[in-house]
Formats: sequence, structure tokens, C-alpha cells
Amino acid sequence: MHFTIHDTPIVIHLMRAIAWLYIKLSGWHIDASGLPKSGNYLIVAAPHTSNWDFPIGLSLALNMHIKAYWIGKNSLFKGPAGPIMRWLGGIPLDRSKANNLVEASIQAYNKSDGLAFAIAPEGTRAWSPRWKTGFYHIAHGAQVPLALAYFDFDKKIGGIGKLMHTSGDLEQDMAAIENFYSAIAGRNPQHYNKDIRGLNIAKDHS
Repeated sequence: MHFTIHDTPIVIHLMRAIAWLYIKLSGWHIDASGLPKSGNYLIVAAPHTSNWDFPIGLSLALNMHIKAYWIGKNSLFKGPAGPIMRWLGGIPLDRSKANNLVEASIQAYNKSDGLAFAIAPEGTRAWSPRWKTGFYHIAHGAQVPLALAYFDFDKKIGGIGKLMHTSGDLEQDMAAIENFYSAIAGRNPQHYNKDIRGLNIAKDHS
């Protein structure tokens, strides 16, 4: 994997101090109840409804000493911001090659220990009819657990609240994930579709 903020000893300590101060001054609280103690895992980040999710999510991760790579849309990596985003752990996603990303991620997990990818399955800050399931196929293919990360703006608490292993039954597991996130409020709750499987939309069009 490429060089990131976590590979710069002096800077990472400074950034953790800044992140700790930011969390304290902004009144947020950290939930690390589902944080794995070791091994590989995949971080599911939701609800994703605001640009504020990134600095808060990064600050929470730094406070929990999580060394994570995150996958974002290509446009975030264009221009002068590209190198900075990569240094912060970003990996650009080419949606036309999403299947390649799934296979490449599985291979990366199989060759690593202590690797964490963070993915926002909604794929956008706007309202989405259903979650994309690439994250699930990566986790199940690599046999790594899902760390369910969240940002609850009503309660000002965020972190990793649950660790779950995939069963291979996509519908059953997605229902469990949907239930976990059902009571969590994003910054712009009108942009979050709690029906992450798109079942109601399917019924409306049946």
C-alpha cells in the first residue's frame, strides 16, 4: 500500500493531538466498543450525508489509532488535492472498474495483517436508493469482519459500534446492518435512506 500520514512518525503524533483537541472542543464522544484489537477488517462508514463526515471520521480514527485506507470517488483526487488525499489514506475509485477493485482489495487483505479499508457504501452524500454492495463482497471474499462505523450528529457520538462477520447470506446480513444504522442521525438526515436494501423502492415498482 502507498505511503500515508500513518507512515510519518512525527506528523502522526501531531495530527493525533490535533484530532483529540478537535473532538474535545467540538463536544463529540468516541465509541470504540466494536473496534477490533488486531487483524484485518473492513470499516463501513455511514450515514454519509455531509462534507463534515470526513474531518470528523478522520479525527475519530486518529483518536482510536486506526490506520485505515479509505476509498473515494475519482473526482476527489483530481488537481492539487490528489496527493493530499492519498497521503491521508485515500484510494481513488474508478466505478467502471469496480469489480477489479473488489478483487484487488481481497488480494490485498490476503497478503496483509492489520489492514483496514474504509468504505461509504452509499457512494454519495445525496439521497441514495440503496447501498452499493462491493464492501460486502470484499469482506466476505477476504473473510474479514465488518466494523460498523457511524457519526451520530444528534448525540454527537461516533466511532465503531459493532463488529460482525459475514455469513454469505447477503440479504440477512444487510438486514442486520440496516437495523444497526436505523437509529443513527447523519448531519443531513433527509439525505440518508434507511432502507439500505431498496426494498420499498422495489415494492413501489412491482
